[in-house]
Amino acid sequence: MRIVLKSKIHRGYVTSTGLDYIGSVEIDRALMEKCDLWEYEQVVICNANNGNRWETYVLPADYGSGTIAVQGPGARLCEPGDVIVILAYEVTDEPVEPQQILVDENNHFVDYLRTKYEQPV
Repeated sequence: MRIVLKSKIHRGYVTSTGLDYIGSVEIDRALMEKCDLWEYEQVVICNANNGNRWETYVLPADYGSGTIAVQGPGARLCEPGDVIVILAYEVTDEPVEPQQILVDENNHFVDYLRTKYEQPV
């Protein structure tokens, strides 16, 4: 068995943070569908602005809202406007074609990324 990349939101923008929430990242449901993320699925968040990296779980935000809201302790690791990458992995014994998406500065879908080079198709 191997742990392989399953889903990726590349260069998303943090829209808000909330320290007093119980914890998670809220993601626009449209983006969740595009890259095959489930509610309560574990994700790794990588902050391109400061290098912080942490794990949390996904909660859906309103469809088409462009929301990527970091809640709970993760709110100390980023600020609104920071650029992040959201990754989800799968344990499998078969190769996986990850669903990787690129978003714009409003967190709206732009294109799928190629697996090997991570450039728009």
